[in-house]
Amino acid sequence: MMRKVGIASFVGIMGTALLLRYTIVPDEEKMLKSLGPETRAEYERNKEQRRQQHEKIMAQMMESAKSDQPIWKSAAPSGSNEKGIDIKNEEKQVDTAPTPQNTPVFTAPLAAGAGISSETADALAAQNPALLGLLQGRLSTLIGASSGYIESLPKPVRERVDVLRYLQQQHTEIDKKLHLEIFELEKKYSKLYAPLYERRTAIVQGTAEPTEEEKAEGAKIAEAEQQEESGIQEQDEDKEKQDVKGIPEFWLTTLKSHPQLAELITERDEEAIKYLRDIRLEYLGDKPGFKLEFEFAENPFFANAVLSKTYVYEQSDVAGDLEFGSATGTEIDWKPDHDLSVKVETKKQRHKTTNRTRVVKRTVPAETFFSFFATVKEPDMNDDSEVADETRDRIELDYELAEEFKEKIIPCAIDWFTGKALEYEGLDEEEYDDEFMDDYYDEDDDDDEDEDEDDSDEDGLSRSVKEAAEPPQCKNQ
Repeated sequence: MMRKVGIASFVGIMGTALLLRYTIVPDEEKMLKSLGPETRAEYERNKEQRRQQHEKIMAQMMESAKSDQPIWKSAAPSGSNEKGIDIKNEEKQVDTAPTPQNTPVFTAPLAAGAGISSETADALAAQNPALLGLLQGRLSTLIGASSGYIESLPKPVRERVDVLRYLQQQHTEIDKKLHLEIFELEKKYSKLYAPLYERRTAIVQGTAEPTEEEKAEGAKIAEAEQQEESGIQEQDEDKEKQDVKGIPEFWLTTLKSHPQLAELITERDEEAIKYLRDIRLEYLGDKPGFKLEFEFAENPFFANAVLSKTYVYEQSDVAGDLEFGSATGTEIDWKPDHDLSVKVETKKQRHKTTNRTRVVKRTVPAETFFSFFATVKEPDMNDDSEVADETRDRIELDYELAEEFKEKIIPCAIDWFTGKALEYEGLDEEEYDDEFMDDYYDEDDDDDEDEDEDDSDEDGLSRSVKEAAEPPQCKNQ
């Protein structure tokens, strides 16, 4: 038993060494370029000797696998005076310490996923899946490992390196103050923007009309941008159209002009978003962060007058910048039969014996823009399941959308309404495919249909009874 364990350990160690040799270590040409002249000459002189040693080790491994003797005995060729493989490593060779001359150019720690190439992994998986798992486990322990160069430096040099680390730490502390001050500057200027946003809201909602001066200045801008269809310049003789208040469907048109948001908005959502009166940004007072507020007029879909989502920043200990830490949304108070987050499906079931049919209804999750307001819990950092990965992708997309609202939609709403933003943002709706937001929706398409079967072992044919269940159609505004 001990012999088998010994052989397995030896084979694992040698396999790991060979795999590292061919996957992690740079190829021969790159390595030779990184070596000094003397080291390169020594390498060439010993190349043949190393090849012979490698062949001898492989022969010893094959011989050991056939022998009943312990590996440290069977590894020695029969009838020879050579020593077997010294697993105790009593005669150690003195390796040359790593230096900038004999260390590969790129000496950064191993990154996650490094070590085994896809081609090597496929070959190992086909030949020996167990060995592949063992090697991957051992290689994972090397992630973040040092090349050994720093540790080989003289003590006075290492002390100087440590001092530079201390200076870098002080630099990071200054960076933290810088990012906090930038954030405070954002809050300061948000107060200067506030009157402009209030004026915009009043004009959009129709509670105030533009002054003659504002109309004149707006006409100049439209002329400069060659907007021939400027509403200020046109004389509309249709009395009914002249009586329209504000700018109808301003925010729906604005959001639908944004390629990412257009992917989220379904046809059912459009009816609800028509009641959107304003989108506001409010900075938090007690901690770094902000709140997005969506104000709605009274509507048949939900009772909430304001839907909001709050984002809290966390400061990075590495670079000092502010990163998204958490997000909390609003629980929507849906009105009966108007919940856009679900849809009703019916199944027509026919009894196998009596041939009688019945209709069974069930509620299933539906894609909707209003999923944006849900609070998604961050999965455990050690959870590497598929569900956890999908949740992390959804949270990342949520943070991206929040940044889009904060930095682009709210400050430049009119440019998205007119489509001008697509020009200076370099966006083209045709570049966005249908899979862009697939991970955002929390919808399970793999429901077990057995749940719909009744105790009579009825056989059902499913169909949707609502047009809202169809995939959303993107429309250019």
